Amino acid sequence: MPASLASGDPHGTSSLIRWFLLLLLLAALPARGQDFDSLVPGLAGGFTQQAEAVERLGALGDPRALPLLRALSESRLLRAEGGVRVAPDGPAPSGPEVIRINNRVRVALRGALGRLQLVSPDPAERLAAADGLLRARSAEDIPLLEAALAREAVPRIRAHMELALGAARLGSPDPAVRRAGIAALGGTASPEARAVLLAARGTDEALSADVNAAVAAIDRRLSLRRAAETAFQGLSLGSVLLLAALGLAVTFGVMGVINMAHGEFVMIGAYTTVVVQEALRASPTLAPWSLPLAIPAAFLVTAAIGAAMERGLIRHLYGRPLETLLLTFGVGMVLQQVVRLVFGAQNREVISPPWMQGTLTLPFDITVTQNRAWIILFALAVLAATFAAIRLTRFGLEMRAVVQNRRIAATMGIRTGRVDALTFAFGSGIAGLAGVALSQIDNVSPNLGTSYIIDSFMVVVFGGVGSLLGTLIGAFTLGVVNKLLEPWAGAVLAKVAVLVGIMLFIQRRPKGLFALKGRAAES
Repeated sequence: MPASLASGDPHGTSSLIRWFLLLLLLAALPARGQDFDSLVPGLAGGFTQQAEAVERLGALGDPRALPLLRALSESRLLRAEGGVRVAPDGPAPSGPEVIRINNRVRVALRGALGRLQLVSPDPAERLAAADGLLRARSAEDIPLLEAALAREAVPRIRAHMELALGAARLGSPDPAVRRAGIAALGGTASPEARAVLLAARGTDEALSADVNAAVAAIDRRLSLRRAAETAFQGLSLGSVLLLAALGLAVTFGVMGVINMAHGEFVMIGAYTTVVVQEALRASPTLAPWSLPLAIPAAFLVTAAIGAAMERGLIRHLYGRPLETLLLTFGVGMVLQQVVRLVFGAQNREVISPPWMQGTLTLPFDITVTQNRAWIILFALAVLAATFAAIRLTRFGLEMRAVVQNRRIAATMGIRTGRVDALTFAFGSGIAGLAGVALSQIDNVSPNLGTSYIIDSFMVVVFGGVGSLLGTLIGAFTLGVVNKLLEPWAGAVLAKVAVLVGIMLFIQRRPKGLFALKGRAAES
């Protein structure tokens, strides 16, 4: 007996109570293990005993029960002396030692496995369990979900568990708990949470106002998320238009050559990517780098073809735009037929590297595809490299000098013919880079570049002939406007509306958003 009681201490009663509670706590520590050990033999009993054991094991939340219940559902749990055992991997066992189950046990197993998977070491199983409990919406799962949330560290799984917990609280008889569940679901931007709230709206008139407010809050967040995703799709389309139009901004905007074969240069860049990937497929070291290696290869191949085309054909037609247009249109048709003869008319697929596959979840649950995000960054990098080449290199200085005044540039010792060839090759090489990017979002075919030639001219004319900043703003503006109109008018009518808008804009500003100034504009 404690000394305080023996001495008549007035606080002896409270001391005794503390000792008694401590003993109870110590006795309860192994209770979880004893409950588990005492429940396992029930899995080998009759169907009623099995169902009760399964339900109690599921409510217990002991991770050791998960392999046993999974084996029971797969008919791999065997009777053993003093209990049960799991059959080893291999052919399905048979015989009297296999424990059979009925439909009632199967229903109990589905619920129990869903609860126990919350404590599984496999993140995929925990995520699936949270989704299953979200659909169940049972108030009995509240303690399990609260305990699982306390130890979950993966943000995505935590978010799903919070949704499941909010849905489970809606089934509680306590109005305060239901109100907490409504507030938790209303603070998300999840369509699943919205569906759960709509299903619960008619079951409790007292909380219908709270449910309506929560649904309205989710609708606002979903609208913002859809707007953000639409904006991303517009930027993605704008980045493709930017890549396709950059080369044209050089050849048409700087040299004044209407190159109708520009789309075929884009197509050749895509086929160069196919060739590089096929050549490196057998090398386990270089195969993952096939796409980065295709970038300089596509630039060099299309630049070489462009230089040969300028020196062999186009230089004889400077100052004759109609003849140049017809010539380049014919060259484009020839290039298409050559590609059909070499590669065939069927589509070719370029496999994206692992770091470009899948989706990326941004804040507020905005999902974007990784290949599109990389293309946006690639387009901006190509724009920066083009600007640096024109503004910071000797080649760019000579090119600008020839554009402003060809005769004076020639008297200063600049070889104007060489500058013309390099400029056309540079614009053609940028078109090849566009083909590398397009190979990641579209099938490679001889007609790949045809659908982008008109859009490229629209971007260059809208932004201002010869202006890189105008090309950037024009590409992203047309991409975003096109994607904003598509849900209302459809893809075809949206493009028609954009074309009509550009026509009206050009009537007001014939030189585009950013018109050239100085001698280049006067020539």
